Amino acid sequence: MVTGDFWVLFAMLLYFIVVVIIGFIYAKKSNRSTEEYFLGGRSLGPWLTALSAEASDMSGYLLMGLPGLAYFCGANEAVWTAIGLAIGTYLNWKLVARRLRRYSVVADDAITIPDFFAKRFHDKKGVISTIAAVIILVFFSVYVGSCFVTVGKLFATLFGFDYHVMMIIGAVVVFVYTVVGGYLSVVMTDFIQGMLMFFALAVVFIGTVASAGGIDNTVEFLRAIPGYLSGTQVAASKLDPATGQQLVEAGKAVFGAPSDYGIITIISMLAWGLGYFGMPQVLVRFLSIRSVEEVRKSRIIATSWCVISLGCAVCIGLVGRAMMPTELLTSTDAETIFIVLAQTLLPSFMCGVVVSGIFAASMSSSSSYLIIGASAMGENIFRGLLHRKATDKQVMIVARVTLVVMFLFGILVAYDQNSSIFQVVSYAWAGLGASFGPLMLCSLYWRRANKAGAVAGMLSGTAAVLIWHNLVKPLGGVFAIYELLPAFIISLLFIVVVSLLTAKPNKRMLYEFDHYMDDPLPGTLPSGTVLVDEPMEAMESEVRSGK
Repeated sequence: MVTGDFWVLFAMLLYFIVVVIIGFIYAKKSNRSTEEYFLGGRSLGPWLTALSAEASDMSGYLLMGLPGLAYFCGANEAVWTAIGLAIGTYLNWKLVARRLRRYSVVADDAITIPDFFAKRFHDKKGVISTIAAVIILVFFSVYVGSCFVTVGKLFATLFGFDYHVMMIIGAVVVFVYTVVGGYLSVVMTDFIQGMLMFFALAVVFIGTVASAGGIDNTVEFLRAIPGYLSGTQVAASKLDPATGQQLVEAGKAVFGAPSDYGIITIISMLAWGLGYFGMPQVLVRFLSIRSVEEVRKSRIIATSWCVISLGCAVCIGLVGRAMMPTELLTSTDAETIFIVLAQTLLPSFMCGVVVSGIFAASMSSSSSYLIIGASAMGENIFRGLLHRKATDKQVMIVARVTLVVMFLFGILVAYDQNSSIFQVVSYAWAGLGASFGPLMLCSLYWRRANKAGAVAGMLSGTAAVLIWHNLVKPLGGVFAIYELLPAFIISLLFIVVVSLLTAKPNKRMLYEFDHYMDDPLPGTLPSGTVLVDEPMEAMESEVRSGK
């Protein structure tokens, strides 16, 4: 369903203009220092922190990937994935946020996740930060590509414009406000985008249920599809071997016997939640909140937003099948169900506002990936490894060159318009979750973890994802589980085993670990001083001031 409606386009152009203006507004403040550019000066309140964290995380898969999966395959996989993500969101805020915010100050005021790992394990040679930065660059470049795919599909579906042209234009808009405004512009636009995404999901969900004839009629229709609403089965669309499209007979989409969805597969879908412990775009928000006392409020806001948004996204896909049972006949076409419903149900200008939520999701995520990737290259590789005396100006130049490279790579990844948003996102999510998740938990909760274990954990997690996804998963059966789960376990085992087989952490590292949750916070020992017994004597000025 294609439209060239002026008011739809006008609403979206208005949104374009607003986010670019925000970028320029925050440009001056963001460029004062690397801490301002990459972390916003640790000055964000709970609402900004919570909504920017969730908006940056919930990329195009929230409004396109997840509804598309539910539409084409039924409730099972989409519901279990959503439950895993909701649980993971809560646990990440509960277990990680407060501790990471405090430890990052103790760890010599770390401003990036690779920086935190390096300073947590006293890695003065930059081995940990370099490995972490490379992992971020690789998987975030893939992530950026998935966001650009979303943008291209959005405009191609709405207006019939060429996919490749619109994908590139959307990517340019994201690039401009990110490179100009830095972290603060990203956070502020994320806040707006988070609100818009929530509004869009709610409006389309309510409208779809009403148009489908109410909840009772919708459920009755979906129950007639074998396995569609089952918790242990997956609906099996019968496909035309020649076209790859779902068959339609007598005006009805044809389904075969549903396939079983065993407990192992369910657990692997729930394991999506494990990814949160290693997501730099979320973890960096924990570093930037202005005080640990506001973490609890942020947790409530973030978890509520996540639960409601995920629930609406899944239901839109399910109810969309009842409303339009034969409209979208491939899994990639199914990912446009949200757009098609918005066009069908809403007045033109309102449709433009709502579908801007899709663009918002892509922009908020891709901008976060770009700024974190840039910070990894500039702060962790360039200044941390190659040029330790580099000025803030030099670091930001390198960061912006990195933004350009990631931008171009993302366009390359997104150039195939048949790419599945959900599949691309799941791959990058697994890579980051397995590489950093176990290490983050061990960094905050296990005193014995050391540098060697950290390196082993990151490398084994990355390797496990790549090997399992490309070599093991195609074997099928029990091996067809989501690669994040086995890779997460492998990474955790490597951290524990290698840490126990190598030298214990030094006294200074143990001192920091033992006291980083003290109130007031003891910081790291000043350079050149002897370890002292009184924590108060070891405090840094930031800690003394109550940061």
